[in-house]
Amino acid sequence: MGNARNLAFWVVLFLMILALFNLFSDGATTMNSRQISYSDFIQRVDNDQIAAVTIDGESLAITGTDGNQYATVRPQGENLADRLIAKNVDVKVVPQQQSGFMSLLGVWLPFILLIGVWIFFMNRMQGGGKGGAMGFGKSRAKLLTEKHGRVTFDDVAGIDEAKEELEEIVEFLRNPQKFSRLGGKIPKGALLVGPPGTGKTLLARAIAGEAGVPFFTISGSDFVEMFVGVGASRVRDMFEQAKKSAPCIVFIDEIDAVGRARGVGIGGGNDEREQTLNQLLVEMDGFEANEGIIIVAATNRRDVLDPALLRPGRFDRQIHVPNPDIKGREKILSVHARKVPVGPDVDLRIIARGTPGFSGADLMNLVNEAALMAARIGRRFVSMEDFENAKDKVMLGVERRSMVLTPEQKEKTAYHEAGHAVVGLSLPKCDPVYKATIIPRGGALGMVVSLPEMDRLNFHKDEAKQKLAMTMAGKAAEIIKYGEEGVSNGPAGDIQQASQLARAMVMRWGMSDKVGNIDYAEAHEGYNGSTGGFSISAATKELIEQEVRDLIEEGYQEARRILLEKSEEFERMAQGLLEYETLTGEEIGKILRGEPLGGDDDTPGSVIPSVTAIPQAGKAAPGGDPAPA
Repeated sequence: MGNARNLAFWVVLFLMILALFNLFSDGATTMNSRQISYSDFIQRVDNDQIAAVTIDGESLAITGTDGNQYATVRPQGENLADRLIAKNVDVKVVPQQQSGFMSLLGVWLPFILLIGVWIFFMNRMQGGGKGGAMGFGKSRAKLLTEKHGRVTFDDVAGIDEAKEELEEIVEFLRNPQKFSRLGGKIPKGALLVGPPGTGKTLLARAIAGEAGVPFFTISGSDFVEMFVGVGASRVRDMFEQAKKSAPCIVFIDEIDAVGRARGVGIGGGNDEREQTLNQLLVEMDGFEANEGIIIVAATNRRDVLDPALLRPGRFDRQIHVPNPDIKGREKILSVHARKVPVGPDVDLRIIARGTPGFSGADLMNLVNEAALMAARIGRRFVSMEDFENAKDKVMLGVERRSMVLTPEQKEKTAYHEAGHAVVGLSLPKCDPVYKATIIPRGGALGMVVSLPEMDRLNFHKDEAKQKLAMTMAGKAAEIIKYGEEGVSNGPAGDIQQASQLARAMVMRWGMSDKVGNIDYAEAHEGYNGSTGGFSISAATKELIEQEVRDLIEEGYQEARRILLEKSEEFERMAQGLLEYETLTGEEIGKILRGEPLGGDDDTPGSVIPSVTAIPQAGKAAPGGDPAPA
């Protein structure tokens, strides 16, 4: 519709310019002819100096025998044609082209043209909003009518609790008597809160597909403009539209763009945004009730929202949409696998167990990557090997086989990763080692990935200490093999992970007896992202850093002790990595036991279906998995 309107505008503009050009080109022709008096014209006729005359109403266009052009105006009512014919002058009579209307058009056409161009550009400046150039305050909410690609609750998996809450809202819209007979009132708002990619917007689309009532959708950023008061006007207009269609649902995506807490931060808030938020608060639960309008909003930053938005009567329900658990991941994979020809060897449960921490968007990307890999090598269906390779690509990064490493760099990387693997397998509270490789991936020259056997819900002090030991094992391995002066910058990523984990233990989790059970992270980061919070003394800062250093040093010494005790396994692991480059969990066990790798099932680097997983997708670093946030 908008493209047709723009095309029509340009066609009309072209025709108006063409008419204006013709109008002024006629005038220009007349101006280019030299004006003479009528008496002079008669004298030239009598002297046979005129070759041709064109009569256009009272205007005469004259061509002399010398070829010059003249113009004059004859007296009204005078019969000139006979006199010219008698003198053998070529007489041409044309109908008068310009009527009174055309004259008026010639006067007003430039003004009409300027006004039209001004309206067009003002409309473009406002983003083509409703109401033309003057529709600044009109709502940009769109009425969603999905005739094709309709999403229902059957397409939403892995977040059953959130789906049940929203199914109740849909049921309320379909059959309000079921709830109202017991005095229940329809909720005014539902806030979907969760990390990115968990399916908040997909849930909203499912509500639209299931509700059978008008569904308006708008983004939080669509309210705020450069002109003060426009956002509040758009909020009013949006609720006016919704009232006409009640009962209905209004979905506001990324509501934190307009619902951020007022008066927070340096210099206070933005007047336009705060006015918009104030109007939204009044419309949701103010003096005038808006019956039959349910507001559904989504955000992944609940902590920055204004408290007035979160009280009962506005967003009555706050629905948490978390990353899915193992059963949820299996359901999500089955939903996305419907569109992909899957081979008989694919076990979605194994893939789900190998991907804890993945969001719904991550799992969709995993299935897509597997399909692309299968298509790249010409398969007719997607096999389990494709899923495993896609999982490695998503979690670890793309293999950089084109990178050429010198034998010295390759050997140092092998001993570094062997240290991680041996220490990780020796400590019972460390996650099982899933894969070790010295093939560069992403920004790392090699890595050891350890994956938990089930979803991790909490983290204990002894587990954290063993995690620190495994993380520092890479540096310990390099020092044992090459000496203090031979250590490289390879452990940089390990040191960063160990520092993050140790600081979390001391400053957030209360795992240091000397520092105590105080959350010092708030003093470091500020409250709600502001510069407030509380200050800490220099002595406390020094104590915190000392405790962090002691924890990391304890982990390093533990890793060094294990590697010295298991020097034979350490050496075998390093030589195995140098020979095979990539080893999976079962192969690592055989290497450490000194058993040869042979047979079809033990091909070096072959894919072995994993029953373990990585804590946070895509965040594995050189030498091990990441510290928890």
